Amino acid sequence: MDQKKEEMNMFETLSHLALQQYWWIIISLLGSLLVFLMFVQGGQTLLYALGKTEMERTILVNSLGRKWEFTFTTLVTFGGAFFASFPLFYSTSFGGAYWVWMLILFCFIIQAISYEYRTKPNNFLGTKTYESFLFINGALGTILIGTAVATFFTGSQFSVNDMNSSRWETNFYGLEAALNLHNLSLGLAVFFLSRVLGLLYFMNNVDNEPILERARKQLWYNSIPFLVFFLTFLAWLLLRDGFAYDPTTKVVFMEPFKYLHNFLAMPFVLIFLLVGVVLVLVGLVVSLFQKSTKGIWFSGIGTVLTVFSLFLVAGFNHTSFYPSTFDLQSSLTIENSSSSNYTLTAMSYVSLFVPFVLAYIYFAWKAIDKTKINEEELNKESHIY
Repeated sequence: MDQKKEEMNMFETLSHLALQQYWWIIISLLGSLLVFLMFVQGGQTLLYALGKTEMERTILVNSLGRKWEFTFTTLVTFGGAFFASFPLFYSTSFGGAYWVWMLILFCFIIQAISYEYRTKPNNFLGTKTYESFLFINGALGTILIGTAVATFFTGSQFSVNDMNSSRWETNFYGLEAALNLHNLSLGLAVFFLSRVLGLLYFMNNVDNEPILERARKQLWYNSIPFLVFFLTFLAWLLLRDGFAYDPTTKVVFMEPFKYLHNFLAMPFVLIFLLVGVVLVLVGLVVSLFQKSTKGIWFSGIGTVLTVFSLFLVAGFNHTSFYPSTFDLQSSLTIENSSSSNYTLTAMSYVSLFVPFVLAYIYFAWKAIDKTKINEEELNKESHIY
């Protein structure tokens, strides 16, 4: 009890900047967990590549169906935390690039509908229609989210006036981000990463030899393009000019090799990146060459560390995390887009419950995965997705 009181009193003594940094770390952690959990989306795009019969596809859908709510809940939590801690970003991006966010929302709506109605009796749309919806969610949702996150580094066309009222300066309202090859490289990297993680998840969770054999073959087909697109994005990121701001005057300016400088200035973040990349590769190697079923945990932890490091270099070390290419001085930073000191302090008390939520997810996951899913187990289930 005394320790809890000390932690709560600690928030009262933190400066506004320290609270802003604290909440950027929380946002970064939620974002990295979301990317890992998008193995559900990746798995949905592989239903017909891995499942050649109706029963095999039902096994795959039910394997993912036990986890899809984790992804959805994390997405909602990520969005809610972003809104509460950095409301100017939320109003600028969600209010301006609304076609992108509406498409992402649509993708997740049809996902929820598909899991609910895929096997309902007298389903007039048919099972294959809902399986198509799951594919759309897995493909379009991941590419759009990856492309949207890439704008943290490449910038967007918006302006913000002195009253913090934002205006999107193109008629495409966010869709223009997909025309930027650097953005698209991350979008495709996230898409193929989600498929890789989905395959590793199936190898760990499904007890069906034909599915596992196909999964190992598909792992080759998806690992190579993932590595190509991710390394392209990373190399481009380290070599490009970045959006920096002066900590005293708050003036935003372009700095050559800004994101490379950020990694070098924050060696612990560079370590996260390197360890994360290595763990992703370890997960692929043990799965491809040793036929291990534990690859999802190596690559999953590696994904979290890698994405976490990218979020940190986007917002820390006097960097604009949501830059404007229309008007540099409209660019958003963790300092000029956050909630008040009072709001961030009040929210910080709530953040103390995050470890309990993570513990719940861990134990719920463990209980669900007590046995691998197969046809025999499905026949015993009262609820089939």
